[in-house]
Amino acid sequence: MCAHVLDFLFPCPQVTATTLTGFHFAVTALVGFVSNVSGYSASKHVPLWELLWFSVVANMSITGMNLSLMLNSVGFYQISKLSMIPVVCVMEWILHSKHYSREVKMAVVVVVVGVGVCTVTDVKVNAKGFLCACIAVLSTSLQQITIGSLQKKYSIGSFELLSKTAPIQALSLLLLGPFIDYYLNGQFIANYKVSSGAIFFILLSCSLAVFCNVSQYLCIGRFSAVSFQVLGHMKTVCVLTLGWLLFDSELTLKNILGMALAVLGMVVYSWAVEVEKQANPNVIPHLKAKESLTEEDIRLLKDGVENIRLKDVELGESKN
Repeated sequence: MCAHVLDFLFPCPQVTATTLTGFHFAVTALVGFVSNVSGYSASKHVPLWELLWFSVVANMSITGMNLSLMLNSVGFYQISKLSMIPVVCVMEWILHSKHYSREVKMAVVVVVVGVGVCTVTDVKVNAKGFLCACIAVLSTSLQQITIGSLQKKYSIGSFELLSKTAPIQALSLLLLGPFIDYYLNGQFIANYKVSSGAIFFILLSCSLAVFCNVSQYLCIGRFSAVSFQVLGHMKTVCVLTLGWLLFDSELTLKNILGMALAVLGMVVYSWAVEVEKQANPNVIPHLKAKESLTEEDIRLLKDGVENIRLKDVELGESKN
C-alpha cells in the first residue's frame, strides 16, 4: 500500500523495478545482520541448497510478475494475481495433503470475486504474456508455501529465515536486475538521473520494504500461505479507498460493491478458519507440534526412549 502511495507522491519512471527490489532485500539483509550481531535474533542452520532453491523460485516470481505486467493488460495481470489463492490451495493439497473445509473454500471464492469486480477492467492477453503469467503464479505460490514449510522444518523464526534468504536474493537481483529492467523497459539504469528527492524516496521505500518482508514471513509462518493471500487483497481495498480520500481518485459503484464483497469474504474466511480450529481442537495442536520438531529433535527423542528402556531392563534384572 505504501508503495502505491509513493507512486502518487513521487511519480518517477518505472525503469528500475527489479533492481529496486534488489536494494530492498539488501537493506533487509543489513537489518538482519545487525540484529544477529547485536544478539536480538539467533541464527539457526538451514542448508545452503535450500536457501539457493528458495531464492531462485522467489526471483522467478519477481521477474515473472514484472514480465506479466509488461506483456499483458492490467486487467489480466489482476486476474493472474487473483488466481494465486486457488493455486496455493491446490499446491498445498498436492505437496502437504492439506484439506480445506467447505466454509473456507466459499470464503475464498467470495474474496476473489469481490476483488475481481473492483479491479479487473480491460482484459488483453497474448501467448508470451500468458506464459509469463503462469510462471509468475506458480513460482509465487510455491515461494509462499516454501516460506511456511522451511520455518516448520527447521524450527526457525520468520525474521531468522528472512535474514538468511535476503542476502542471496539481494546479490542475485542486484547483479541481474539491471539487465532484466533493460529488457522490460529498454532503458539502462545507468542512464537514470538520480536526484536528492529520488534518493530520499528510494531509502524510504527500502525502509518500508523491511517491514513488508518481515510481515510476509511472519504472517505465512503464523497462519498459512492462503491466509496471507486473503489478507493481501485487503491492500487493494485500502489502496482504492486511500486513493479516493487523499488523491481524489474516481471510485465507482462497481468499485464500492466489489470492495464490500471482498471485505465480507475476508470476514467469512476468518470465521471459517476459527470454525475449522474448533472442529479439530486436539488434532491441529498435535500436528503443529509434530511439524515443529526437526529431524535432530526426533533422533534425540528416539535415543532417549531407547535409553529408558535399557535402564528399565537393567533394573528388572538387578531386582531378580
